[in-house]
Amino acid sequence: METNGPVMSRQEGEKTHQSSASTRYGSVADSISAPEPEETTTVISSERAYVTVAILCYVNLINYMDRYTIAGVLLSIQNFFEIKDSMSGLLQTVFICSFIVLAPIFGYLGDRYNRKLIMIGGLTVWVAMTLTSSFYFWLLVLFRALVGTGEASYSTIAPTIIGDLFSGTKRTIMISAFYIFIPVGSGLGYIIGSYVASATGDWRWALRLNPILGSFGLLLLAVFCPNPSRGASEAHGGNRMQHTSYLEDIKYLLKNKSFVWSSLGVTAMAFLTGALAFWTPIFLDRAQINQGIQPPCTAEPCNTTNSYVFGGLTVVTGILGVSLGSTISRRLRDRVPNADPLICAVGMLSSAPCFFAAIILASTSVPATYVFIGIGEILISLNWSILADILLYVVVPTRRATAEALQIMVCHLLGDAGSPYLIGTISDALRSQLNTHEWKFRSLEYSFLLCPFVGVLGGLFFLMTAVYITKDRKERLEISEPRTYSIGFLFGHLYILTLMFRKSPQR
Repeated sequence: METNGPVMSRQEGEKTHQSSASTRYGSVADSISAPEPEETTTVISSERAYVTVAILCYVNLINYMDRYTIAGVLLSIQNFFEIKDSMSGLLQTVFICSFIVLAPIFGYLGDRYNRKLIMIGGLTVWVAMTLTSSFYFWLLVLFRALVGTGEASYSTIAPTIIGDLFSGTKRTIMISAFYIFIPVGSGLGYIIGSYVASATGDWRWALRLNPILGSFGLLLLAVFCPNPSRGASEAHGGNRMQHTSYLEDIKYLLKNKSFVWSSLGVTAMAFLTGALAFWTPIFLDRAQINQGIQPPCTAEPCNTTNSYVFGGLTVVTGILGVSLGSTISRRLRDRVPNADPLICAVGMLSSAPCFFAAIILASTSVPATYVFIGIGEILISLNWSILADILLYVVVPTRRATAEALQIMVCHLLGDAGSPYLIGTISDALRSQLNTHEWKFRSLEYSFLLCPFVGVLGGLFFLMTAVYITKDRKERLEISEPRTYSIGFLFGHLYILTLMFRKSPQR
């Protein structure tokens, strides 16, 4: 039976109970196993568990602020380095590419070694690389690639730690709190980046603020966060799972249809959000220039009003969307077994026409564009916390970091790694030699129309997830829960064995 609060965790030198049953994950022993060596554990207090979640949320906030600070000052970067749209998109692509390469490595390590130390190491590299990436363009490109080290280590492992601190409804709430900082951090990246660039007159100072804030989060992580044992929130009577090879992990995950289809849905979602998040402020700048509302930027500091507005809109709609999605999920989950992927499907399918309307209306009414962007962001934000919860309850505990890593790799490889660069490349190709202000806007508008169609595709992937989710969740519970035997059951088997081996009476 699941509990709803903080749970037991492995710690150094403090022995509180003994784990006697051993289970090789992916299968459950049908008989009583021999006693295993004693496993040391300690109780994590509820206060410490909540503090841990708060720290993880703070670091998640800084991660996403840093990711979208570039987008908030993109117009200044383009003017400073005199680069085209395709080269601008490259800044996001190289960051995501390193994320893709490193995520499976951190997933492997996260299922086998000390997760706290792995996160600290990755975030240390992130702080150093972010601080030194604000001087020259190609240095910026190179170090933006290395920045992916921190996020790959953190995004892969942090949700699994929350999953091992809480279970049931409490876990859903904590996961929601963690993922609500994705849109909040993204929005603040635009707002704070734009503000710092305007206040200092130099966009590079916007990139130097995040590593300072990140250093504080790194200190909190090192001092206050525990390293809970894997599967602690689902430990039943001391049941313990053993590790298998990485190849076995991958085979298990590829056979898990809910995981596969939801990962494809997340990929479509990443493509859509990555392109919109990176290009929307500059797209709206060009729309206003095309309408004659504002003049083109020719010198620093550029007008960053759209970054402010879009950032604030992202924060508000993100909070509303994640909270609404989590609330609907908790209320429907007990009555509708496949409610979670259905909510994700509705969110994606409904957001697509909103984004389509926003793109089309930009040429005539920027306020109307903001309205439809806001509605679309609320709908797509329904999914953030639900997707994390789906992974946690369809994958066994000791394969969750690998599952997070594999999902991250796929969704970024086919999603937001390429979408900013692809949109920029299509825009450059459509503009060709017509470098007028109108065609700068139109070329980006036409390339943006790819996004709503990808959103529809993502909705279909989540509908496929809904087909398999009940079966896969049941199988995961059967794997995680050891079989129990009553005294009568055991004595009955002993009696049958006695009859089988008793010698026949002589006549």
